[in-house]
Amino acid sequence: MIGPSSSHTAGAAKIGLMARDIFGVQPKKVKIVFYGSFAKTYKGHGTDLAVVGGLLGYHADDQRIVDSINTAQKVGMTIDISTSDEETAHPNTVKIIMEHGDKTFEVVGVSPGGGKAELVEVNGFKVKAHADSNFLLVFHNDRKGVIATVAGLLASHDINIGTMEVDRKAKGAEALMLIQADQPVPKKISKALENLPHVTSVIVFNETIFDK
Repeated sequence: MIGPSSSHTAGAAKIGLMARDIFGVQPKKVKIVFYGSFAKTYKGHGTDLAVVGGLLGYHADDQRIVDSINTAQKVGMTIDISTSDEETAHPNTVKIIMEHGDKTFEVVGVSPGGGKAELVEVNGFKVKAHADSNFLLVFHNDRKGVIATVAGLLASHDINIGTMEVDRKAKGAEALMLIQADQPVPKKISKALENLPHVTSVIVFNETIFDK
């Protein structure tokens, strides 16, 4: 990995790479907010370089990370980096807001150590999505039967659900299913899921993104 820290550098790069993969395209405009320990030491540990490197598609051991901010500027990515004194559940926390045209997406990630990374918030929904797992983000309208229909479709494709978390903005409003799967989920399945009633969008994340 690129040093000096497995949590502040390698883990941060993974958060950036997860964010890029979920966003689906290299963002044109990025706002990065560091909290806690990240906010205090990000310059010395290269956390800013690592997050931007991940957003460029670099892995944690990619030597290009050390020049990632310059590279981002060259490819037309606008970057706004700031810090916050707001209390967070984990000291190594970063918020990333990505824009490309009229598309905007926001994630909050944490780096618990040992080069690990996870997302704890997606577009305002509380989640717990690990980098070393396969998962689906199923955005939908809160209606009866939607969860059962999604689970049934996955079972029909031999996808076993390890865990499922559901969050909603309010009763009957926008909701999100985070589904951890026991095996990689082919992205073609997302199309079938998106065609289900009351499902608005589906994002597939497979841990194989970190394979070279």
